[in-house]
Amino acid sequence: MPRALHELADEDLMQAYAGGDAAAFDVLYARHEAGLFRFVRRLLGAALAAQADEVFQDVWLRIVVARASFRPQGAAWRTWAFTIAHNAAMDRLRVSGREVVPVDEAGEDDGAPLDWLAAQVGAIAPSSEDEAFWRAAGAQLLHCLEALPDAQRAAFLLHHEDGASVEDMAHRLALPFETVKSRLRYALRKLRDCMGAYLAPIQGLG
Repeated sequence: MPRALHELADEDLMQAYAGGDAAAFDVLYARHEAGLFRFVRRLLGAALAAQADEVFQDVWLRIVVARASFRPQGAAWRTWAFTIAHNAAMDRLRVSGREVVPVDEAGEDDGAPLDWLAAQVGAIAPSSEDEAFWRAAGAQLLHCLEALPDAQRAAFLLHHEDGASVEDMAHRLALPFETVKSRLRYALRKLRDCMGAYLAPIQGLG
């Protein structure tokens, strides 16, 4: 007896959908709707927030159109879908007139920004149950994220939302390894600096 659709892996669902099983698509959509929308919304930023729904629907339209091209022996379905979402959002940023700022390749990494951020926040947070503090810190982090150049924000989100490695991102985006590495490094550094400015007054109250 065939397994229920909800028990199938994403790759099997996509193959079933490509073969004509519309219900398999419904399961895929329900499984990844929230994650893909969050990724698109954060990549577009506040300036294009009103267009998030439209771009999100474009992502799924591209997935539908490309259903026959998906190969399970290649990238995982989630990786494939997030790459499509990245491309759709970046296309919209370009059409909107926002510049996708190229990263400056000069300079050296000066530490692990997220490790630093976790240590700083952990040191000043009143407790893990202080919802107001964590909500405010989360809102500030999103503000800092939106201030990043588009290309750096995209690298950060692919790495931390989708879990893509630098090697994976370079392959998926057809970019040199060092370019992707630099974009991610600069994104982390800028987030650290932005959050540091936010945390400094709070630390002074401790």
